[in-house]
Amino acid sequence: MPYFDAASAAPLHPVARQALLASLDEGWADPARLYREGRKARLLLDAAREAAAEAVGCRPDELVFTPSGTRAVHAGVAGALAGRRRVGNRLVVSAVEHSSVLHAAGTYAAAGGTVSEVPVDRAGAVEAAAFAAALDGGTALACLQSANHEVGTAQPVAEVAEACRGIGVPLLVDAAQSLGWGPVEGGWSLLAASAHKWGGPAGVGLLAVRKGVRFAPQGPADERESGRAPGFENLPAIVAAAASLRAVRAEAAAEGARLRELVDRIRARVPELVPDVEVVGDPVRRLPHLVTFSCLYVDGETLLHELDREGFSVSSGSSCTSSTLTPSHVLRAMGVLSEGNVRVSLPAGTPAEDVDRFLDVLPGVVAGVRERLGVPAAPAAAPAAGPGPLVVDALGRRCPIPVIELAKVIGDVPVGGTVTVLADDEAARLDIPAWCEMRGQEYLGEEPSGRGGVAYLVRRTL
Repeated sequence: MPYFDAASAAPLHPVARQALLASLDEGWADPARLYREGRKARLLLDAAREAAAEAVGCRPDELVFTPSGTRAVHAGVAGALAGRRRVGNRLVVSAVEHSSVLHAAGTYAAAGGTVSEVPVDRAGAVEAAAFAAALDGGTALACLQSANHEVGTAQPVAEVAEACRGIGVPLLVDAAQSLGWGPVEGGWSLLAASAHKWGGPAGVGLLAVRKGVRFAPQGPADERESGRAPGFENLPAIVAAAASLRAVRAEAAAEGARLRELVDRIRARVPELVPDVEVVGDPVRRLPHLVTFSCLYVDGETLLHELDREGFSVSSGSSCTSSTLTPSHVLRAMGVLSEGNVRVSLPAGTPAEDVDRFLDVLPGVVAGVRERLGVPAAPAAAPAAGPGPLVVDALGRRCPIPVIELAKVIGDVPVGGTVTVLADDEAARLDIPAWCEMRGQEYLGEEPSGRGGVAYLVRRTL
């Protein structure tokens, strides 16, 4: 069964498996002890730290291992903010950071800090000049991911790091998605990553803090990992994480080029095979193995279930597949279509035949879901006159129903006529404007509805 969700968790690399099994026998003792078993464990830990530091591009004494990538982010954000609390209380982040960064920012804001979000363009990238403009003398910390976890867009880290250095603000980079493909360029100050993203075992993260960065670890003091990651180290998993990072880096150039060609094939073929699809993310400045697209008039949850029935494991940022019933914050910040969203992230070794079969299966799956939802055909020629402004009541109905109902009635109004869609599904705020852009209609905006929810106004132009 093809597994196309490596951005969530990559399959365990063979080198990681070998190192894990070997270190279970050799690395079980306390590396802080001076007896023979402890010294042996310490040698393994030191070797893993040196290997990971070489891959990151920092000194071994600047890097610590954490119980997860999320813990690395939280520790890095909290420690840097505390270390620079006398400088100011502003935290600057991009609008598309991983939830671990945004949750840390939310906690900081709840405690009285100020958080500023830098917007992104429709491809999901921040503009370096806009990020630089958000910095000031009271900024304690800035955060920018190296590449986005949902759409694959690479961020201008080097340019932003230079701007941060110019004003004396440390930059924390979440490199979870990109570290397996190569080091993060530029003068970053802190870096976090997670082993299960590159084929290491789950439960291992890393945090690098450059020398000279003011950093005050938060929480009870602990003597392990420089006081930045309390608790007994999971040494076998750490050894496996470092060994697999070195292994995937050795394979990255060749495998990245191969997977990029496969992703380019998906990016080009999906819009040709499936009508009304938006491929999102930067087509060039991106991760080599990841592509995201959204299908108009499709229930994302049903689409993922149907693809699973066909043997493909993919993920989604659609509100239809989330427990919060709100679209992905990444898609929302980009202003792109969210319904029927599919993220394909290919693990190393994915054969081209699996991608070809995915492309063969996808059109029928999407067509079947649309048929069951009663998606209308393209609107007929516009009538010379109509019954006046139409109102579509989609209150209480989830995506993609509000957009489907809009598509059903747009042909009933003359060119220049309007349709008002009443909806209380948060996804409608993205999907109705996206539908207008894809179908050549004019989106006039939104206003509160007297019946609850929001009234979205659309004018027919075609």
